[in-house]
Amino acid sequence: MSDLTAARPISVPVGPIPVGEVLPWAVFAGLILLLAVYFVGAEQGATSLFSGSYVHEFVHDGRHLLGFPCH
Repeated sequence: MSDLTAARPISVPVGPIPVGEVLPWAVFAGLILLLAVYFVGAEQGATSLFSGSYVHEFVHDGRHLLGFPCH
């Protein structure tokens, strides 16, 4: 047998990621998170955007899991 080893590529650090590239994605993720928190925590009663209780019933178990009162 021979003692050949596979050549491994040398990893070179890329450097810091520019804030300008990350900021739009962070804002987008934050807006989606706020929208999800609204639907789970406040979509009922006077603050309701949709009529009926369809959204409330859809997120009902998640609402209890996260500690939001709804009864």
